[in-house]
Amino acid sequence: MYQWRKFEFFEEKYGGKSSIPEDVTAGKIECCSSGRGKVVIGCDDGTVSLLDRGLKFNFSFQSHSSSVLFLQHLKQRNFLVTVGEDEQISPQQSAMCLKVFDLDKMQSEGTSAATTPDCIGILRIFTNQFPEANITSFLVLEEAPPILLMAIGLDNGCIYCIKGDIARERITRFKLQVDNVSDKSHSTITGLGFRVDGQALQLFAVTPDSVSLFSMHNQPPRRQTLDQIGCNFNSVTMSDRLELIIGRPEAVYFYEVDGRGPCWAFEGEKKFLGWFRGYLLCVIADQRTGKDTFNVYDLKNRLIAHSLVVKEVSHMLCEWGNIILIMTDKSTLCIGEKDMESKLDMLFKKNLYTVAINLVQSQQADAAATAEVLRKYGDHLYSKQDYDEAMAQYISTIGHLEPSYVIQKFLDAQRIYNLTSYLEKLHEKGLASKDHTTLLLNCYTKLKDVEKLNVFIKSEDGAGEHKFDVETAIRVCRAANYHEHAMYVAKKAGRHELYLKILLEDLGRYGEALQYISSLEPSQAGVTVKEYGKILIEHKPVKTIEILMRLCTEDGESTKRESSSSTYLTMLPSPVDFLNIFIHHPPSLMDFLEKYTDKVKDSPAQVEIHNTLLELYLSNDLNFPSISQASNGVDHTLKARSGSLVMPKAESKLKSSADRKDTSKERDRMERCEKGLRLLKSAWPSDLEQPLYDVDLAIILCEMNAFKDGLLYLYEKMKLYKEVIACYMQSQDHEGLIACCKKLGDSGKGGDPSLWADLLKYFGELGEDCSKEVKDVLTYIERDDILPPIIVLQTLSRNPCLTLSVIKDYIARKLEQESKLIEEDRRAIEKYQEDTLTMRKEIQDLRTNARIFQLSKCTACTFTLDLPAVHFMCMHSFHQRCLGDNEKECPECAPEYRSVLETKRSLEQNSKDQDRFFQQVKSSKDGFSVIAEYFGKGIISKTSNGSTGTGRTGDTSSSSGF
Repeated sequence: MYQWRKFEFFEEKYGGKSSIPEDVTAGKIECCSSGRGKVVIGCDDGTVSLLDRGLKFNFSFQSHSSSVLFLQHLKQRNFLVTVGEDEQISPQQSAMCLKVFDLDKMQSEGTSAATTPDCIGILRIFTNQFPEANITSFLVLEEAPPILLMAIGLDNGCIYCIKGDIARERITRFKLQVDNVSDKSHSTITGLGFRVDGQALQLFAVTPDSVSLFSMHNQPPRRQTLDQIGCNFNSVTMSDRLELIIGRPEAVYFYEVDGRGPCWAFEGEKKFLGWFRGYLLCVIADQRTGKDTFNVYDLKNRLIAHSLVVKEVSHMLCEWGNIILIMTDKSTLCIGEKDMESKLDMLFKKNLYTVAINLVQSQQADAAATAEVLRKYGDHLYSKQDYDEAMAQYISTIGHLEPSYVIQKFLDAQRIYNLTSYLEKLHEKGLASKDHTTLLLNCYTKLKDVEKLNVFIKSEDGAGEHKFDVETAIRVCRAANYHEHAMYVAKKAGRHELYLKILLEDLGRYGEALQYISSLEPSQAGVTVKEYGKILIEHKPVKTIEILMRLCTEDGESTKRESSSSTYLTMLPSPVDFLNIFIHHPPSLMDFLEKYTDKVKDSPAQVEIHNTLLELYLSNDLNFPSISQASNGVDHTLKARSGSLVMPKAESKLKSSADRKDTSKERDRMERCEKGLRLLKSAWPSDLEQPLYDVDLAIILCEMNAFKDGLLYLYEKMKLYKEVIACYMQSQDHEGLIACCKKLGDSGKGGDPSLWADLLKYFGELGEDCSKEVKDVLTYIERDDILPPIIVLQTLSRNPCLTLSVIKDYIARKLEQESKLIEEDRRAIEKYQEDTLTMRKEIQDLRTNARIFQLSKCTACTFTLDLPAVHFMCMHSFHQRCLGDNEKECPECAPEYRSVLETKRSLEQNSKDQDRFFQQVKSSKDGFSVIAEYFGKGIISKTSNGSTGTGRTGDTSSSSGF
């Protein structure tokens, strides 16, 4: 005890001057209890007084007639249990009784204003089965209110137990015997203590010479002796860990259920023992000075939290967060614990940081408060230049103290080892930021500690998850040329793009990069190729194209799947997604797309692929700008370095090299043009209305690169025949022009005969001698009668280089044909005139002269004609019965007559359709003939609205008179 430090962690309340109120001082204080914010005092006159906070008198009542020996204020219910002496009713009954008061139910006493709690139960302690003895200790356990278990210790070594609901008088009694020692002075029960551990209920019993434990859950209760030493009254208490504590002159002993535990050698007679918030309370009599000392022991930290010389103590309580000592002279002493901050300030002033740390840890302070103490201790050690110990304290603050506070102190190069250990712990706890990772890796690289770097980078803790920022670690390792470590981190974290970035940009290991890409999943491989494909195409074009082919076609699965499955193809990446990586390498792009189109015939992106291929095939130059610039640079360098004597020779070599280059370039271009033409044809099958490429783009490419064959094919396929001959006209290919017109101008094969007119116009405006070509053109114009001769003459007259001999034969034949046509028309006119005169005479005859009907047979039935009969002007006669209801029209002539009427009605209808008339005039080669036809049919001429029945052959005939 003398080696323990003493501190003033407690302070006296109310200025150290307080006393029991005068209302309580009438009798001697026999017993005390506390709970539910009250202090209860029992006196020898039978009164019980209740005190509020600050020991202020609340009220008192008469609980027993003689004296109150023991009392206990219950915690779960506001009940007060008292043991005291009442008036003895008979000599056979003891005056000692137990009462239970309900402090929540008050009733007035007669006419006075005083009130007393409701007494809900009175019980005689001693009966015939339980003989009377002196009560030395009393303890109540609230098992499950209103069930109470009361243990009454006697001076004869017995413990009377009463269990049940006293208010309802439902109780059971049983007796416990501590020992069989005949000397009662040694078997007096000096202390009791209940221990409730789950379902187990145990009772400690202390005598001056023994410590026993009863297992109350057994029936009957089983006793075991824990020790052969005991203690006197008031030297027994229970800790908050359910340990029994007894005080003897030589030491304080702790007991568990299995026997004696630790003991603490505090010398002096222990007059009172108590337990308060983890502190051991002792009132010790000092034999040397004859004074009593009140000590508060912090057993965990081995220090005396408070020590005070006091008067003679009669009772010790704990309530309101204070320790209350009641002296024999009824004065009191209230001692309260200081707050943690005050205690720590006291320790900090004395630089007792280890004590402060132990204190906050033992009192289960929050982690932030503990970290603050550790920080101050670390600062103290740092100021003493004990950097290793200081860092040990700072490491314990991780998670609560800002890391920058510590890092700033250890940035000096001489303390880099301490900084490294702190940063390592920071990463282990997963609290490191990107900057912390950067700093730690820089520490490793500065120390060149490859082993620790390996442990940090390649640690497998956390089920493969890194405790640092991956990108930061990679960036720092790359900057320090630890490329292998950076690659390891990137690969383990699945950061394929960073792994490839190191391989390609830092190490230039292109083959290894391609091999790594091949090992990835298709989706991941596609992403990485998109990002780094430009570098790969530049250095490893063949291998890169192979990977792209596997990605876009899935060679490994081609045998298992149908290549024509559009659903499967849509799941694969499209070659169009990778076009950007070939931006500086068109030949490689052409190679890739050719291989793809050879393998996949019905790709969803075939239109875009064909468009790209056409652009590559039809472009004039596929050389890289960088190479051409480099070659120019070489030329200039050679010229600069070469002297005047070697210049002609150098120039000749360069010239021959350029010629060879141009020849190869032209040959390559011709091959590409042939491929382009094949693509134009193959990608536009005859069964498709639109091609598998953009027609407009193809035309623009052919125009830009002067690819005549492609233009001719596209125009012809699109039936733009005039554009086709325009191409020939532009190149002045007369032979090809005529051959094209022979092919495209044949109307029998769906051609456009008007092409010959355009061709004739072209030769008419050519301005040079083209007699042979004009004769060929005139042959086809004459054969198909495309243009009138007058138009031909007008068109060819514009060319001053043509002579009349060119068209002499054509004009002669045309004149002869015209003469024949005129003669045929004259004969037709004469015939029509004769027919007209005949019809007029017949009409006149019908109007003026009578008709004689001489038919003897019916035209319908061919039987002899008898009356009634019907005769028609068309000279057909019928029986009336053979005509039926139709008596006004001749059945034989009616169909012809109706067709004539229908034709006339149709012509009249057509005369009102002006759009059709003008359309026929516009589309006809000879518009005059259309107009003449309309006049000839009487459509345009003004006609009378006479009776439509004029032409009927007979409607006036009768059945008689002829």
